[in-house]
Amino acid sequence: MSWLKLQGRVAVITGASGGIGRAIAQAFVDEGVRVAMLDLPSDALNAAAEDIGGIPVPCDVSDGAAVAQAAASVDKALGPVDILVNNAARSIPGGLDRVSIADWQKMLDVNLTGYLRCAQTFGIPMLERGRGALVHVSSIAALHATPQGNAYASGKAAVSMLSKQLAVEWGPRGVRSNTVAPGLIRTPLSEAFYADPRDLAARESVVPLRRIGRPEDIADAVLYLSSDRASYVTGDELTVDGAFTRGLMSHIPRPGYD
Repeated sequence: MSWLKLQGRVAVITGASGGIGRAIAQAFVDEGVRVAMLDLPSDALNAAAEDIGGIPVPCDVSDGAAVAQAAASVDKALGPVDILVNNAARSIPGGLDRVSIADWQKMLDVNLTGYLRCAQTFGIPMLERGRGALVHVSSIAALHATPQGNAYASGKAAVSMLSKQLAVEWGPRGVRSNTVAPGLIRTPLSEAFYADPRDLAARESVVPLRRIGRPEDIADAVLYLSSDRASYVTGDELTVDGAFTRGLMSHIPRPGYD
């Protein structure tokens, strides 16, 4: 048996068709977890689910009716949910001086309100059973202002507090809530940042571990927080960034210390 002892459990992952979400789904399946993969309807979702062995569940997390329908489908196909991974995200770059309120709201509807909506829909049955784990994929942008980050960074910061609120309110009823904050991770969506070898080298040079993270690095952290090995960990945030955000002082001249 695996050290994580996750075999036979049921997990729901939002934003599951590519990048980090797909890696999380794959990691759960490899551990013997039955996985429902939620994402916007697409051929990519169906293909990912077929490749991995998960159940594709088309769902827009910004739509309450769609989330409720997805929950009913998951319950019918797999049974009660033990683990929810909130991973769906939307980003529309732009400065705060020109981001439209409509775009701002579109991002928050997915990146923040969608997390609460899924936590309520899938988490309330956990409360009734007296056990469960929520893991929310946040970002280092939650704690470090990001140029052109507008509602994405602001929403991720709010997700960190949402998770802490859930941990405090739901902990007495047996449900844990934690966040994972990825750093620089190479995914299909971020590939443009790494396509030029010079950009890749520049980014690697500011990470103390001298490499860019992989989706699997995030999946490993999510698996741990979802398992009973983390049974006394709740309301916390695990930063997975190769110490990138700890290296501020390495970017300025320090005569005598360099």
